[in-house]
Amino acid sequence: MSYSDLMAFQRETEALGQVAGRLGWDQETMMARGSADQRAEEMGALEGVLHARRTDPRVGDWLAGATPADEVQAAQLRHIRREYARATKIPARLAQELARLTSLSQGIWAEARARDDVGHFLPTLTKVIALKREEAAALAQGSNASPYDALLDDYEPGATADWIGGVFGRMRPRLVALREKVLGADAPAPLRGEFPAEAQMRIARDLATAFGYDWTRGRLDLAVHPFSSGSGNDVRITTRVVETDPFNCFYSTIHEVGHAAYEQTIDQAYLLTPLGRGVSMGVHESQSRSYENQLGRSRAFTGWLFRRMQAEGLALNLPDEAAFYAAVNRVQPGFIRTEADEVHYNLHIMMRFDLERALIAGDLLPGDLEAAWNDRFLSDFGVVVDRPSHGMLQDVHWSVGLFGYFPTYALGNVFAGCLTRAMRADLPGLDAALAQGDTSPATGWLGERLQRHGGLREPLATVEHACGFAPDEGPLLDYLEAKFGDLYRL
Repeated sequence: MSYSDLMAFQRETEALGQVAGRLGWDQETMMARGSADQRAEEMGALEGVLHARRTDPRVGDWLAGATPADEVQAAQLRHIRREYARATKIPARLAQELARLTSLSQGIWAEARARDDVGHFLPTLTKVIALKREEAAALAQGSNASPYDALLDDYEPGATADWIGGVFGRMRPRLVALREKVLGADAPAPLRGEFPAEAQMRIARDLATAFGYDWTRGRLDLAVHPFSSGSGNDVRITTRVVETDPFNCFYSTIHEVGHAAYEQTIDQAYLLTPLGRGVSMGVHESQSRSYENQLGRSRAFTGWLFRRMQAEGLALNLPDEAAFYAAVNRVQPGFIRTEADEVHYNLHIMMRFDLERALIAGDLLPGDLEAAWNDRFLSDFGVVVDRPSHGMLQDVHWSVGLFGYFPTYALGNVFAGCLTRAMRADLPGLDAALAQGDTSPATGWLGERLQRHGGLREPLATVEHACGFAPDEGPLLDYLEAKFGDLYRL
């Protein structure tokens, strides 16, 4: 009975976790500004209930008595055992205070970002970092993990900062060399014009449909920072609209659909269990980045998007599909990570990885973060940060305590490169389908090979199972060099 009792208890815990996620979604999309303080209290109270369940001594007893009957049960127990071990290291007071403060901090960050006022956010950020350092120390206790590694394990189980640093160290020289070659070539014309919000959102909905989003189990809303929320049969996505830059809306939408499709495709037998979620954020990002980039920014698919924008009656300054493809993939140094081209994107992540490691280690003080960010950005990108919303205030992650999350974006790109190589080998006619706006061969391949399995395997094993080979950075770098070498005639 231990296993069945444990899973019944876990199902209720998972359901309550989904409720907490829905409160977060509401805060980002619908909640009135004046409700922030009350919402912080609500989030703190709910986290207290969740922490009590996650540390309930009965969970330990059930784990001790449970004997798995098959691979699925073994995987469920592996996840619950790991989560129980982590939860029992964190005092209830700390878990509740983190939930309360990060809920409040999110609104303060949004105000500071809108006002370009680092000083408005810095006191709260300092408190968040102090609590995350306390959490990291508690999680690392009794192990060989560094405090940062202990936080990283929440997002990429089994990964270490040293391993990620090694991957990034091998990537950087080829990325920098490619960037220098591309920036030395003639740049294609950008897309220019005014693109009404209503038209952008109609196309965004068509894009979500094209990439397989199930509207009967989700919805699309606007948010300051696009995100996907939920799992199973309630998976919601958001995007944002800039009337002079429709690509911001379109590719944010495709990116979030990649996350949502993963959650919607997981085997329904795993619903409201630990296997019913994406196995790691790196694997999650492999889906969103492959949807957005290797599929959505491909020459074939951008041809369809060009025609879809024409059908909407939008005035395009670009003469044909080839010029549109070049504009979609235009390489230029820019301030904003979420708007970065494929050549620069990983360099944005590497910078954040180094800065947040220093913050958690205590080698960088929160009050020195803005100067450190600006100095590093100038060194890496050759551009002076002109205002905080283009610098350290651009991302929501640190305001909500997501330290250890950033490197998973670049790992997602690495995994996406591997998945694309394997997919292309299996689907030689893929471009013909993409040119018609049909992504189903690719999304079906990903669904069958990776998404439906949820958390059944460990992250690296999940990617290896899908690809047929152990993942590394080589396929991504080869893809980037081939794509941009062709586009820029290098």
